[in-house]
Amino acid sequence: MVVMSTTTPPMPAGAAAWVAGARPRTLPISIAPVLVGVGCAEAVGDVRWWRAILALVVSLLLQVGVNFANDYSDGVRGTDANRVGPMRLTASGVVPARQVLVAAWLCFGLAAGLGLIVAATTSWWLLPAGAAAILAAWFYTGGSTPYGYRGLGDVSVFTFFGLVAVIGTAYVALADPRLSWLSVAAAVPCGLLAVAVLVVNNLRDIPRDAGSGKRTLAVILGDAWTRRLYVGAIGLSYAVDIIIGVRHPWALLALASGVLAIGPIRTVAGGATGRELVPPLAVSGKLMLAFSALLAIGLAV
Repeated sequence: MVVMSTTTPPMPAGAAAWVAGARPRTLPISIAPVLVGVGCAEAVGDVRWWRAILALVVSLLLQVGVNFANDYSDGVRGTDANRVGPMRLTASGVVPARQVLVAAWLCFGLAAGLGLIVAATTSWWLLPAGAAAILAAWFYTGGSTPYGYRGLGDVSVFTFFGLVAVIGTAYVALADPRLSWLSVAAAVPCGLLAVAVLVVNNLRDIPRDAGSGKRTLAVILGDAWTRRLYVGAIGLSYAVDIIIGVRHPWALLALASGVLAIGPIRTVAGGATGRELVPPLAVSGKLMLAFSALLAIGLAV
């Protein structure tokens, strides 16, 4: 007779714990808009690659920073208790809460320093945009009235992982920085796919969030409409890509990424719950990265 072990796998410690807490699977969400922004810049002028690389590093630092900030804020509030999904440093007790808080602001500080270099070599109007991104990252779950607990997280994700990241990257990556309508249009599908990632994450957490008083948009809309929102965000992303393709035909290359959307859409629309939604969450991040990479290549061509 085979005896199944019920022992809980040991939690990571030391450097492994910090890597897990940084949530590396979320990093495609911060890489994707930078790729699209560079593609837009290549389509309308000459690219200054060192500024594009700095923009990428800033985006990654902000993503890791907001992950640590959310870990800290949700952990001290107790909303990460009995969580389904990746380990949380604060809630698990593996790392003291104050260390997680310091790590978050260290990432924000490094991002601000590098952003200052980018602003100094392009335009100082980037400073308020960068400050707004850091404040949005912190107050998503931090402070006394976090907007992520009031159904506004999806709006923030669309704004900062779509509009701000794509338009800002396209601006700073150009040798002669300027705004372009192409970057505005390309930012929309990027932002929608980022929203899709957040939606499936919050769909998974509806029971826990509702019980802890965290009113995400998924909690407000309910299970059925949240699933529709996920499918709609992905579908609208491809619709906008087709519109962009009227002027830039090679942008239609991004449609090839649609094969990655089939599985997650079937799973989400099919009523999956709990841990069943972990794979669609991971694939949704890969979908955003694949779509953005192909769109960037198409625009550059």
